[in-house]
Amino acid sequence: MASAAFEEIVEDFEFLDDWEDRYRHVIDMGKAMADLDAAFKVDANKVHGCASQVWLQFYTDDGTFRFDGDSDAMIVRGLVAVLRTLYNGLPLNEVAAVDAHAELARLGLNDHLSAQRSNGVRSMVEKIQTIAA
Repeated sequence: MASAAFEEIVEDFEFLDDWEDRYRHVIDMGKAMADLDAAFKVDANKVHGCASQVWLQFYTDDGTFRFDGDSDAMIVRGLVAVLRTLYNGLPLNEVAAVDAHAELARLGLNDHLSAQRSNGVRSMVEKIQTIAA
């Protein structure tokens, strides 16, 4: 079940007809995200399997799952922001139940990302679910 914040992204995507506008929206989401502290840009937080540099820093807050992230590519940073919206705030034990592939398909991302970016998103989701488990 997606959060209200993720449902807002779904609604935004339904409103935006053109994929260039949707990409711009994803990039804007990444720009709005706070920068990840350089101290967290270490190999342990790096997502392997992404063509871009991607780091995810995980933490829990009273049993609630959260992560911050960053990338050196604008669109990928935006994809990190989308995944944060999908996962942040969930009880830790509910993270594994999220079908990220299906939720992202609602945005049409599966059909409009390059193979490399799709693999990168898949790697991010795997890391999120592994850490949460």
